[in-house]
Order: sequence, then structure tokens, then C-alpha cells
Amino acid sequence: MFQAHPWHGVAAGDPAGVIEAYVEIVPTDTVKYELDKQSGHLRVDRPQRYSSQPPTLYGFVPQTYCGVRVGKRCSERTGVANVRGDGDPMDVCVLTEKTMAHANFFLRARPIGGLRVMDGDEADDKVVAVLEGDLAYGDLRDIADAPKGLIERLRHYFLTYKQMPGERARTVRIAEVYDRVEAVEVLRRSIDDYRESFGDPQARATLLARLIGERES
Repeated sequence: MFQAHPWHGVAAGDPAGVIEAYVEIVPTDTVKYELDKQSGHLRVDRPQRYSSQPPTLYGFVPQTYCGVRVGKRCSERTGVANVRGDGDPMDVCVLTEKTMAHANFFLRARPIGGLRVMDGDEADDKVVAVLEGDLAYGDLRDIADAPKGLIERLRHYFLTYKQMPGERARTVRIAEVYDRVEAVEVLRRSIDDYRESFGDPQARATLLARLIGERES
């Protein structure tokens, strides 16, 4: 009867095992799609003005939020004081051998590491995961096992994709490429940040069911 909101209506999964990922962009996209947080639908954020395109499936982990805990972890690992989360769900890049025709779908993936991207004084982490059951990447357990050229391509993409022609260069850097253990920690913090900011998802579902029952009675 109701379609779940991609950010708020689907559980994140297990950071130490298999997570859910909502895909906003596929490598063949020539525009950047982004979830409209109010409606839960994809919208066009901007055309890709350069030839750079995302090297992997790209999206976010539902019911996560880059808030105080994610920012604090960035400060702990980099020594940069007062880093804050960027206020968005946790981004995820999913490695797969398969070509997906379009975005706007969920998949199951296993985290293997991540990139600690800093956009100015904000933490903008990119968790790297592998599609569950993928023939080429599905057996990878840590980012150190991934093809180095692919990780370098991800680094280049995130260092350059926000630079717009004619605009002042943004201060974006990748402070760290981290392993699976750190990715699990970052995801857990983002889940805690989400619960602090938006409440317990299960409590919301229980309240909604009760309100629907009251309307029907």
C-alpha cells in the first residue's frame, strides 16, 4: 500500500556482514542523480560537466547519517579538530562485474573498506563494498585485495567530480583509505548518528501501524 522511503524506510543491515545499499548512480550515467530527501524519489542534481563518470555503482546506506559521531571519528583518525559530518546518509561505492542499465534500486553488499573524504571541514566518507554473490568481486574481504587501479580511479573521481568549470577550486582531499574493520566502525557510528537525529526506526514503524489501525477502526 505504501512504498518505503529509500533513506528512512529500509533497514541498514549488518555493518559487519551484509548491508543494504540504495543505488543513485551507475557508471554510464552522464548526469548526477540524487535522492530528493522529501519525496524519496530520484532527481537530477546536475549534469556531469566533465568526462569523469563514477567508476562503480554509487549510492548510500539507508538509515545512516553522517553526524557528530562520524565527524568525531574523522577527527580522531586525521588529527584535524572539529570535523563535522556532512549531514547526508553514508555514501557507498559497490564493486561488481555486472553492468546495470539504470539506478533507483536496492542491493545487498559487503563492506570491505572505505575512503575518508574531507570536503572542507566536513567528513564525507565513501564506504567501499562488493555486491553479494558477484563472480568477480564477491569473494573480496578487504580493500587491500581489490584491484589497485580501481581504487585509484575512485580516488581520482572523488577528488575531481565536484569541481565545476569557472568556479573556485574546492578543498577536497582523501585523508585515508581504510580497511574493512574501520568501515564497520564508520557504518556503526553513522547508524547511531541516524538514530540520534531521527529516532528509532522500529518505534516509527510501530507508531505508523498504530495510526493506520486507528484510522481503519
